[in-house]
Amino acid sequence: MKDFLHFYCKTFKDIAANSSILTTLVLSVFVYSFFYPTAYKAEHAESLPIVIVDEEQSMITSTIIGEVSKSPNVKIVAVTGNFAEAEMMVKTQQADGILLLPENLSNSIHRGEVGGVGLYLSAAYFLRTKQIGLGLATSIEYAIAERAQKFGDISHFSPALSIHQIPLFNTMSGYGSYIFPAIAPLIIYQTIFLGLSMLIAGYRLQNWRPSKTEFFAIFSAILTIGCLGCFYLFGFTFWFYDYPHGGNFLGMLIGVPIFISCVIGLTMVIASFFDIPERAGHVIVFTSIPLFLLSGTAWPHAAMPQWMQWLGNILPSTQGIQMFIQLNQMGVPLNIVIPKMIYLATLGAGLLVLGYFRLTKHDQK
Repeated sequence: MKDFLHFYCKTFKDIAANSSILTTLVLSVFVYSFFYPTAYKAEHAESLPIVIVDEEQSMITSTIIGEVSKSPNVKIVAVTGNFAEAEMMVKTQQADGILLLPENLSNSIHRGEVGGVGLYLSAAYFLRTKQIGLGLATSIEYAIAERAQKFGDISHFSPALSIHQIPLFNTMSGYGSYIFPAIAPLIIYQTIFLGLSMLIAGYRLQNWRPSKTEFFAIFSAILTIGCLGCFYLFGFTFWFYDYPHGGNFLGMLIGVPIFISCVIGLTMVIASFFDIPERAGHVIVFTSIPLFLLSGTAWPHAAMPQWMQWLGNILPSTQGIQMFIQLNQMGVPLNIVIPKMIYLATLGAGLLVLGYFRLTKHDQK
């Protein structure tokens, strides 16, 4: 135990003595905890420019235009009667969408006919397209329903039943609330990989061969740092930016050390092949984006080829991201994520054994 505590404290001293490792392993977590959420603090796009083509110029089109102007999601940059002019504004990126109010709109509403209003959106930015659609749909629905009530005695038309989307989590439907909870485990993953790899590669330059006690002392020190980093992000940062959190607190406490242990095991195996600390940066450069894409956050696994789904599911980062979203944001019962925990624990144990033999053998080339 005395030797273990000696090497445990020595690991922290070595980390503090190397500014690169200290910055990567410890300080970067604090930087990222404010950098990422601040970029998406607005949560969703607002005041997106649209053009309204009013061919009829009637009372009902004026009502629709008035309601649309009240929506915080869109901003009317022009009202014209020429569709070609509006189309040119979208092509030149002066607007992101066109709302077409055709000349027969009033008659269509009075007779209860289907169709009438046209909505043309630029697909260059999907998030903008979504927000414009939400803003216009609500405004148009309200204006037409109000107008149709005045003709209820002479028409069989009745407004369709409104559909209200209520998210199970991320109740604000904000981009920050969606992206940062997925990024947070990946931040921990990459900071541990980069910092621990530089530490081990630096040791190996001195022909370092760890004893069993020193190996597990280093593992415990990095486990401490990783767990504290996770608790800080999942606790303080999620609370500070009002992201959904605390769904299954006990499950999160169990899952964090399992995930961190697996990441440490993987890092020790890969770091045993590095000849200089800078190699860790080379690996991070070309793996960071693929790791995020294969997690199924930016693009669902169901839409990927089978081999990419298989590759993504074997990665500890993918299992960790999905597990913590389920625990922190969705609040799923522990039994649902048990398979992910078993996988990470089994893979982590195997990688730690392999890493130990790789780092203690004399020929590591």
